Amino acid sequence: MKQLILRWNQISLVKRILTGMIIGIILAVTIPEPVKWISIFGSLFVGALKAVAPVLVLFLVMSAISQHQSGQKTNMKSILVLYGISTFLAGFTAVIASFLFPVSLTLTEGTEELSPPGGIAEVLRTLLFNIVDNPVSALMNANYIGILTWAVLLGIVLKNGSETTKSVLANFSDAISQIVKWVINLAPIGIMGLVFDAIVTSGISALLEYGKLLMVLLGTMFFVAFVINPIIVYFHIRKNPYPLVFRCIRESGITAFFTRSSAANIPVNLSLAEKLGLNKDTYSVSIPLGATINMAGAAITISVLTLAAVHTLGIKVDIGTALILSVLSAISAAGASGVAGGSLLLIPLACSLFGIPNDIAMQVVAVGFIIGVLQDSCETALNSSSDILFTATAEYAKIRKEGKDFIINA
Repeated sequence: MKQLILRWNQISLVKRILTGMIIGIILAVTIPEPVKWISIFGSLFVGALKAVAPVLVLFLVMSAISQHQSGQKTNMKSILVLYGISTFLAGFTAVIASFLFPVSLTLTEGTEELSPPGGIAEVLRTLLFNIVDNPVSALMNANYIGILTWAVLLGIVLKNGSETTKSVLANFSDAISQIVKWVINLAPIGIMGLVFDAIVTSGISALLEYGKLLMVLLGTMFFVAFVINPIIVYFHIRKNPYPLVFRCIRESGITAFFTRSSAANIPVNLSLAEKLGLNKDTYSVSIPLGATINMAGAAITISVLTLAAVHTLGIKVDIGTALILSVLSAISAAGASGVAGGSLLLIPLACSLFGIPNDIAMQVVAVGFIIGVLQDSCETALNSSSDILFTATAEYAKIRKEGKDFIINA
């Protein structure tokens, strides 16, 4: 049995998830009278995600901010600005795409007593009160806005803490990330139960709507990778951006596509930064930090899936709320874990902006895992390739401002 489990774990997660989906479809179609207990695997998987997500956000963001060293002569400020701009524009592009191509999902339960916000004033009021929520209450009630606020504040304060304290935070962050990996390793079984339940409840048509959702997600990610990001790069270096963009996607994005982990792709990006001749003092900080906070793909996932839930529930969204969602998706994306499926755990944060309960939001997370075979791979490829892309862009922009010429080693 141990050898069987070991061999199963050696198979890539993508293949295991595909296997789980196929088994779920076969069971749902072939069993004459559906066996209800099969659905429990999906419920347990979603429950495990709900349990680990709040703690993950708190320690991951707090540790990332506290580890940043101030006073170093680097291009970090420029890089952080680029990270922020690209992530915001990615979230904003996703909002526009969701309005142009609205997608509705099949949610099984919990929508009957939903009371959507009355307007922008109520949305802002809810946002402000969530920000000042008690940290223990925020963790207990999965108030992700409050959790993110406390994580940022504690991270800033602990930047002046002892190395021992920072080491403890990093250890906790690593430990929780490991637990997330264990939970995500159960994704094939959980997704089998979720697919089974979706087909039994709604029929094969439930899978067709996931296909439309996937097209909106991937289309937005490709648009950001090949249109938005090159525009940002050109604005800073005033040269053809595509040689650099294509090299980053080729040597970083493709690897990240298969590893599905920004954290796992850090060594690849560090090696590419060295090949590009970048400043080591800069990229040794920006690349690991980018693996945590530079999450354009995550912002797209959060925005599109949140607005899919909003459209499903019939909530009206005005321009002001859409802009707030773009900002919120960019901020919350910075807390996305560098492991496969990490951004999906932050969808409840954005859903809370519209008064959508956590139980319903986690059903949307479950949908995200069903389409995650391609969605998460493309998301990670965009996230990780952007880390090295904007690190190089900041350095080339600095050289240009100094009046020197430079050659992009593409």
